Amino acid sequence: MIPVNRRIGHINNALDFTGADQERKLKSQTEEMEQLNQLGFVAEALDLKNYFHKEEELRNKLCTFGGVWVSGGNTFVLRQAMRLSDFDIVIKELSAKNDFLYAGYSAGICVLSKSLHSLHIVDNPSDFPYKEIKETIWEGLGFFDYGFMPHYDSAHPESKDIDTTIQYCIDNKILFKALRDGDVIIIE
Repeated sequence: MIPVNRRIGHINNALDFTGADQERKLKSQTEEMEQLNQLGFVAEALDLKNYFHKEEELRNKLCTFGGVWVSGGNTFVLRQAMRLSDFDIVIKELSAKNDFLYAGYSAGICVLSKSLHSLHIVDNPSDFPYKEIKETIWEGLGFFDYGFMPHYDSAHPESKDIDTTIQYCIDNKILFKALRDGDVIIIE
């Protein structure tokens, strides 16, 4: 599944939430990029904050990559960064390419859903670390009509909140896919 262009942008903006430990955030990104490199990628940090209100610049940068890896954290914060950088527009264009990979975990996949409404239990929808946004973005990127529930039945600190979120989805007839840590969904 590695694209011909092995350069991959590592997006870590889900960890921009208010009060985030910047040292821990950098350590996490460094470790993930090392793991991606061990898999055969050439990972490069891609901070969407550097592209706020610079759609064409982001488009040009993303076109130098064969894909992106989008890390976990707060789904709502990640969505804000995607909106402010116009990543949400550019990724839809790039998804039409046969050789562009979108990969990630937790918030990085949750944001692919049409709606983020059910995630308010596990992620804070009222965290606004970027001064340009002061209202919750409830719309995901719209690639899937169902939501993702990562960390289900797993040894993860958010697993119990995911159980509550799943019950919320069932009670409110919201479509979802539950994923245990280590589960993979491949869409070609």
